[in-house]
Amino acid sequence: MPTKTKPHKSDPAVLVAVADYFKVLSEASRLQILACLKSGPMNVMEIAEVTSLGQANLSKHLKVLTQAGILSRQPKGTSAYYEIAEPMIFELCELACDRISERVQQQAESLKVLRSKTAVF
Repeated sequence: MPTKTKPHKSDPAVLVAVADYFKVLSEASRLQILACLKSGPMNVMEIAEVTSLGQANLSKHLKVLTQAGILSRQPKGTSAYYEIAEPMIFELCELACDRISERVQQQAESLKVLRSKTAVF
C-alpha cells in the first residue's frame, strides 16, 4: 500500500498556495473583519455596523475570507452568521503585528538618536 507523502514546503504548488493565503490577508478591511469576529460570530449587519464597511464591499471580503477557509458561514433564519474557522489566524496576525511594532519602535529610536546628533550642530 503506497504511503501518501506530504508536499515539501518548497514545492512550487505549496508556495503558490501560501502566497495566495497571504494575499487574502493583505487587505486592511479583511483584517478589520477578522478583528471584529474575534469576539464571536456575527451577521453581516453587525459586522457592517462595527467596521463601517458598505454592505457590497463587506460581502465581497466575507466571500474571499470564506473561500480561503478562514471564515465559515452558518445560515440562521433570514441571516447568515460568520465566524472564524481557523483560530490560528490570530496567532499569525499577532506575530506579524509584534514584529512590525518592534520595527517601528527601532525606527523611532534611531530617529531620536539621529535628531539628538543633528541638534548638536
